[in-house]
Amino acid sequence: MTSEISCFKAYDVRGRIPTELNQEVAFKIGVGIASYFSTKTVVIGYDIRPSSLEILEALAKGIQSQQTEVMSIGLCGTEEIYFATNYLDADAGVMITASHNPADYNGLKIVGKGAKPVSMDSGLGEIKSIAESASYDESIDLKLKEINIREQYLDKILSFVNTDNIKPLHIVTNAGNGCAGPVIDALESRLPVTFKKIQNEPDGLFPNGIPNPLLVENRQVTSSAVIEHKADLGIAWDGDFDRCFFFDANGLFIENYYLIGLLSEQLLKGNPNDHIVHDPRLVWNTIEEVIRANGIPDQSKAGHSFIKEIMRANRAVYGGEMSGHHYFRDFYYSDSGMIPWLLLLETISHSGQTLTDLVSERIERFPVSGEINTEVKSPKILLEKIKEHYLPFDPIIDDIDGYSFEFPDWRFNLRMSNTEPLVRLNVESRANKTLMQKKTEEILKLINRLN
Repeated sequence: MTSEISCFKAYDVRGRIPTELNQEVAFKIGVGIASYFSTKTVVIGYDIRPSSLEILEALAKGIQSQQTEVMSIGLCGTEEIYFATNYLDADAGVMITASHNPADYNGLKIVGKGAKPVSMDSGLGEIKSIAESASYDESIDLKLKEINIREQYLDKILSFVNTDNIKPLHIVTNAGNGCAGPVIDALESRLPVTFKKIQNEPDGLFPNGIPNPLLVENRQVTSSAVIEHKADLGIAWDGDFDRCFFFDANGLFIENYYLIGLLSEQLLKGNPNDHIVHDPRLVWNTIEEVIRANGIPDQSKAGHSFIKEIMRANRAVYGGEMSGHHYFRDFYYSDSGMIPWLLLLETISHSGQTLTDLVSERIERFPVSGEINTEVKSPKILLEKIKEHYLPFDPIIDDIDGYSFEFPDWRFNLRMSNTEPLVRLNVESRANKTLMQKKTEEILKLINRLN
């Protein structure tokens, strides 16, 4: 007998508690993970959500049922699972998290040996099939091996910088009541930095709102704190801190697009002629900065499994997504929400420039709309209608992810969400903010009319 498990998505498992994800489903997925990877050891960690411990217990029992040892590293961020999977030489790793979803959701991010990701096209579908056929056995006695690898993880992320080069900066950090707070606390004694910590205490009920700094309404609290405390910059994270977001000394939110160029330039200094992977949403600034720094830009479809695949194929030193994911070859080709700001502190200290100084010229050179999401009835049909509309204007068209339309002085990318009935729009221009704004308005009106 098989029964459909509805919480499997394109890259991970995510669903509402308990209707879509519960102990029985978690147990069966545990069986699927252990069976698919033929595991002897699996490492698990979890975020602060109220349901995480019961999901942990059921998941671990399912894995154990396949004669596999389960190691728990406790409350952590997703990147700590990437680290632990490698450090402990586990056959698979699972992070229990729903990232920036509401408190009544939870999920699983699953990786194989070496923190290699799975998606529906590369293992997740098989795990789903096995799970749907598995039997639930709640009578198994839970045997968890608890391991603390926090200090070793801190050593790893700090190896990306020379802390002696970092000046005594003053920064605001906003953990959003997610899992970043304890890591910031642990880093505090190891950095010559003064922290002003807000929403630092992990709280799975998210009393200050869902930790997703990409939402405009969630940015004000960090921005205001930077201004109030006269900080050099501000940093905010999502719930499992695999994404990070930046604010300059004026409290201005800095699009991750410009951080990708900045980090590429820094990493290419020690890795000339190396590859940098970027997504197709916004590209001109990244391509220009990478080539200027003697690097090779590679474009990939957005999404962590696609970015990591291209990075591994080309041994790219770094990959960046506009959504706030930053990937590093020397961190197992995985994304980290901690390494980017450590690198940025070193750049600011070494250059003697502020974050504003470092990005302001690039912002003027390539102004952007920021990602604008619109709910539509039939995203795929809408994309084809948009293509038909712009074809007479003779653009260069790229379909690696949705459609990118390039004109001499401006370009835009329109792509479908993998999880929601949305289209996501990004527009950029060459040193013409007015043109960018005009074209953004034009496309949004066209989307609304065609929808």
